[in-house]
Amino acid sequence: MPTGLELVRARPILVGPVEATFPLRPGDRPLVALGEAVVRGAPLADRVRDPRTEVVTGRIEPGAAEPGAYWAPPPGRRRAAVETARGELLFRSGGRWRIGTGEHHELLEAPFPGIVREVRPGIGIRLHSPAKGILGREVLGRPTSGRLEVLAPRDREVRASEIDVGGAGAILVVGAHIDAEAITRARAVGVRGIVVAALGVKERRDVLASEKRGQAAVHGLPPFAIFVLDGAVRRPIASPVMAVLEHLAGRAVAIVANPPCLVIDDPDAELPPPEPDIVRVVAGPLVGAEGRWVGLAGPSRFAGGVVLEAGLVRFAGRPPVAVPLGDLERFV
Repeated sequence: MPTGLELVRARPILVGPVEATFPLRPGDRPLVALGEAVVRGAPLADRVRDPRTEVVTGRIEPGAAEPGAYWAPPPGRRRAAVETARGELLFRSGGRWRIGTGEHHELLEAPFPGIVREVRPGIGIRLHSPAKGILGREVLGRPTSGRLEVLAPRDREVRASEIDVGGAGAILVVGAHIDAEAITRARAVGVRGIVVAALGVKERRDVLASEKRGQAAVHGLPPFAIFVLDGAVRRPIASPVMAVLEHLAGRAVAIVANPPCLVIDDPDAELPPPEPDIVRVVAGPLVGAEGRWVGLAGPSRFAGGVVLEAGLVRFAGRPPVAVPLGDLERFV
């Protein structure tokens, strides 16, 4: 390692093994058991898209049920004017049980193969895989999977006109930024996910509103997610990360939200390691710029008269520039 580079914050490109948690709400019904092996696309849970609570009209004998159990009206019961729905038993109050239920259901499918490590009704399902993953800043949407396709270089912005039906079923790498119109177009043609360096506040708001509309629809929408690598400030995808994404093109990957991660379906995939002296600026006027580490600059004075420990970085063949160590990251 070059001298002084150990003082720069390290950012792992790949993590593994991956353990993803899929939250469950009251009324959601797990369909897997602890220790069960699942394949990609296997149903994990029956989820309620419009959850509500309801009082069970019939009497349930004490000891015959417990919170978290699934309840349904017993067979042969006379149909009431307002039939009690079926759902998850939540709690008992005043001698009556309340259940979590809803009109519209959808399946939560496993986005990658793995082993079920935990099942907690109303809390979540934890799925373990020996696969590797790329950590990001945030995921908007639901767990999804598909083949990875690189649509744009790391520093470009994708427009709606560049997305067509050829991307159906794919997870697209779209470079530095994507606008709301292109996101809407991607979802309309059947794209399953997007990988982008940064997503603006307006685009984030539009995606969340679209998710709410989809949950309110009768038939719902297929799973779709946006994997944000770095946040809201526009910047290129880091070149070591982009090298890994380009190497994965054509392979099956998945996007999960907890942790925000792009899961690589093939644990044996040979991926290119990062160059040890590459550093990236993560804050300040040079945010997003990449260069090569030259060495320590010692205490240096910056804007506003602030004196900070700095490192010398060479950007694109120019003379070395002093950058605060806290504004840099390296890749491992």
